[in-house]
Amino acid sequence: QVQLVESGGGLVQAGGSLRLSCAASGRIFMNYAMGWFRQAPGKEREFVAAISWSGEIAYYADSVKGRFTISRDNAKNTVYLQMNSLKPEDTARYFCAARSGAPLRIGVAYAYWGQGTQVTVSS
Repeated sequence: QVQLVESGGGLVQAGGSLRLSCAASGRIFMNYAMGWFRQAPGKEREFVAAISWSGEIAYYADSVKGRFTISRDNAKNTVYLQMNSLKPEDTARYFCAARSGAPLRIGVAYAYWGQGTQVTVSS
């Protein structure tokens, strides 16, 4: 069992920045990809970004491309999401997830999930 705990969310004005962190603990495995997803009230869960175990491959949703950066530090068992130029439409609860193998854009492909951290962007 792998536990994922997100942190770094909060309230920020449009145009501001936040850096989300996701710390993994428990039965950590090798060669796992990490992803970030978000879900706003009344909406389905949405893919945000994903990164391979090595960090060589990263994918982003079109809506965040150029504004968000996903990174990871395997020595710290942590994945990050740097969020710049935040917009009100970025408001959502952000979840990190982990899976064995390649980074994917589909949430059901991820076996492990954190509890989420709320990001609210005011206009």
